[in-house]
Amino acid sequence: CLVWVCFDVLCCTASIWNVTAIALDRYWSITRHLEYTLLTRRRISNVMIALTWALSAAISLAPLFGWGETYSPEQERCQVSQEPSYTIVSTGGAFYLPLCVVLFVYWKIYKAAKFRMGGRRRNAVVPLPEAPQVKEASHEPQMVFTARHAAITFQTDGETWREQKEKKAALMVGILIGVFVLCWIPFFITELISPLCSCNIPPVWKSIFLWLGYSNSFFNPLIYTAFNKNYNNAFKNLFVKQR
Repeated sequence: CLVWVCFDVLCCTASIWNVTAIALDRYWSITRHLEYTLLTRRRISNVMIALTWALSAAISLAPLFGWGETYSPEQERCQVSQEPSYTIVSTGGAFYLPLCVVLFVYWKIYKAAKFRMGGRRRNAVVPLPEAPQVKEASHEPQMVFTARHAAITFQTDGETWREQKEKKAALMVGILIGVFVLCWIPFFITELISPLCSCNIPPVWKSIFLWLGYSNSFFNPLIYTAFNKNYNNAFKNLFVKQR
């Protein structure tokens, strides 16, 4: 029972913090795309992965060292420790802290995207009327110079590649956070309230909320592959036999 609960909390917490790490990665790639090189990204990714699993292990393995009981003799149930102090620390570290981080990150992404789009509108190039043809002296071969409308507006028509990429990244993070909140918030609200107020929540609802939270780990890869070519290729390499 103890081992099962520890691994359950470990995997759920790691899944949630991975969502946070991906949101941070998207944020830095949008707001610091010049400094956030491939080498820098690799280093930061390794640090975030290490921190994700270290924090998840610290939260999940605490009951092994006697912080609360995972087995309820009265109900004959194997469950996450209901010790109030452990409940506050574990729910805070596993959900409420990463939730604050991802909401802050998405707000910053939204502000950055809005600022860029506003700056683009202010700096838009107004096409000049077509200039008249200028001819050289008649003694020399004639050279004609024409300022064409298309040449002026080439860089300003439509969105640039980077703007499209930023918009797609912002949309991915938004959907990712929305699904994350919808899937996990019912479980963590009941998990926090239940030990503190001694509320008796029916087991069937606890089970529904728990499986709704588990489903987030199913949705995440679908969201990644739908919006990011790198994730798409990575999953193809994992599951499709290479020729």
